[in-house]
Amino acid sequence: MNKLYVGNLSPSVTVEDLKQLFGERKLPVTDQVLLKSGYAFVDFPDQNWAIKAIETLSGKVELHGKVIEVDYSVPKKLRSRKIQIRNIPPHLQWEVLDSLLAQYGTVENVEQVNTDTETAVVNVTYSTKEEAKIAVEKLTGQTFEDYSFKVSYILDMDAAPPLPATRNRRSERTSREQDSQPGTSGGSLGPRQKQQDFPLRMLVSTQFVGAIIGKEGLTIKNITKQTQSKVDIHRKENTGAAEKPISIHSTPEGCSAACRMIMDIMQKEADDTKVTEDIPLKILAHNSLVGRLIGKEGRNLKKIEEETETKITISSLQDLTIYNPERTIIVKGSIEACCRAEVEIMRKLREAYENDIAAINQQTNLIPGLSLSALGIFPPANGLPVPAMMNGLFLPPYKPQAPEQEVVYLFIPTQAVGAIIGKKGQHIKQLARFAGASIKIAPAESPDVTQRMVIITGPPEAQFKAQGRIFGKLKEENFFSAKEEVKLETHIKVPSSAAGRVIGKGGKTVNELQNLTSAEVIVPRDQTPDENDEVFVKISGHFFASQTAQRKIREIIQQVKQQEQKHQQGAPVTHQSK
Repeated sequence: MNKLYVGNLSPSVTVEDLKQLFGERKLPVTDQVLLKSGYAFVDFPDQNWAIKAIETLSGKVELHGKVIEVDYSVPKKLRSRKIQIRNIPPHLQWEVLDSLLAQYGTVENVEQVNTDTETAVVNVTYSTKEEAKIAVEKLTGQTFEDYSFKVSYILDMDAAPPLPATRNRRSERTSREQDSQPGTSGGSLGPRQKQQDFPLRMLVSTQFVGAIIGKEGLTIKNITKQTQSKVDIHRKENTGAAEKPISIHSTPEGCSAACRMIMDIMQKEADDTKVTEDIPLKILAHNSLVGRLIGKEGRNLKKIEEETETKITISSLQDLTIYNPERTIIVKGSIEACCRAEVEIMRKLREAYENDIAAINQQTNLIPGLSLSALGIFPPANGLPVPAMMNGLFLPPYKPQAPEQEVVYLFIPTQAVGAIIGKKGQHIKQLARFAGASIKIAPAESPDVTQRMVIITGPPEAQFKAQGRIFGKLKEENFFSAKEEVKLETHIKVPSSAAGRVIGKGGKTVNELQNLTSAEVIVPRDQTPDENDEVFVKISGHFFASQTAQRKIREIIQQVKQQEQKHQQGAPVTHQSK
């Protein structure tokens, strides 16, 4: 993706002219500059530099009397579903961006690119080549809040023809080495499971960065070696900012050890420079995980504070934008106390993250093709492996043949109705279009009701998107406090013949459901079935708990229906055999 096309060149332009131009603009390039008649190809070290070159040069620089054009070098056969959008307002909310992208087709993946630019950059994958083409045509030059979007195709390696199989001694040796690795069960040669990487993200004062790196990088190398960690200091992020993020990749113990070493270095540097104030520990965490760190009524946080003798505060939700999906957890106390708190905080965050991963994996067979990046619950963070985006964790593309329509009744606070509807109904219309669902708010049964019912109709993926966005909107609009997790009540209808199966013998099934999903599941007794012979099941919990419970209950309904169909089909045969 880092090879650029430089076009509209004068015939008199030389390789040296191009290198001089890049040098003047402080753009690093390799020695490989391939000059053709009227155009050239140039390699850049990484995507960030490629973006900077495009933004700095394209349409803005004249060389030998002609204004040059710079863009990604993407062969036509690799111009498929993937595009890059630049010059996005940094304060733009994910919800607005998602709605905009969804106008041109089904979005499978939206990934934010970390850059030094003041505006945001995202890579977008549409479900089809045609949709991507329409998006490029419609979005190029489109103005949004005085920002003009710039759009390019980027390499789509999935569109490339497969490489012919090759065989050589090196590949054979590598294969044998992999086959002989210990740790496989039963002598199988399959790959071992890789543990999910969940880095510790710290925020440190810019004044300490030099000390952490050390002369010729010796200090950070020592940290890496002693703690067996990979430590990335993101110096290029937020140019001119007073603080810089650090990502530490290792085992939980390795992350904690590296954190301790960094805290010690900062304290020593503060002492040497006669800085009097205490050095707090600042941990960055994705907003989707913070609620579970805080716990109900702030209990988890209070417990950590008491056990570690620290004071912990968390940055406001108001600071979150498309450019900043992380919140800052500020821990104050002695270095020893702060490091004890880090262990407990990261344990809670990892636990929340792993629960979300498990919930997503449970959705895999039930909602294939689901991409949480498009949902916007987990926008990509700088270096943070959020559930939808981590290590390419996107479910495989899928085109449902005839998705079954489901109806869900979601209850929201009465005062939140206006936020869900939006000005002149714009928000609820955008939400319905984005999710591919019908969303209606039922009339209030009386003037003093505290909750209103939202009726969502659509297939499983649409349900997931619509409900997820509503949960997110309520948190975003502060209908739940910073220390409160969004928990809503949901009703779904099940055939009366399946209600017993949901409960199970002696309540066994419903109890197992609650233990598995962390949701409260109630099948009210003495219900009178409606005209369709259906009764309600009530589900209460946070978003993933509710979703998992819904899917498990739908599974039970499907099993009951299949058994009833088999019984009906088998009845004539049994009668005939008699």
